[in-house]
Amino acid sequence: VQLQASGGGFVQAGGSLRLSCTASEGTFSSYAAAWFRQAPGKERELVAATNWNGGSTLYADAVKGRFTISRDSAKNAMYLQMNDLKPEDTAVYSCARALGMRLRQEVHEYNYWGQGTQVTVSS
Repeated sequence: VQLQASGGGFVQAGGSLRLSCTASEGTFSSYAAAWFRQAPGKERELVAATNWNGGSTLYADAVKGRFTISRDSAKNAMYLQMNDLKPEDTAVYSCARALGMRLRQEVHEYNYWGQGTQVTVSS
């Protein structure tokens, strides 16, 4: 499975971005998936996760109410709508596919990763 994340960029605080994750090979829609982020000098952290069909989702406290994870099985894709962005959201965002269908929270439970897309939010 090859995942490709896109949609990052430079935005001012309060702005919005929409990240996309597509699978160029293999099955993506039958597995749980998530967005993670890693800022310089910090550990990778879970941003948002979804089960295989989008019926169950989970968000980090820092992004609740501002970010929305969704997926389109027909397009073999997943998205992260990010609104009201803050400077502390600045990081490299990566998408990942989990080992199974059920929503998962830990990094080690994800076995396929995209290359990441940079999000920079200025104050």
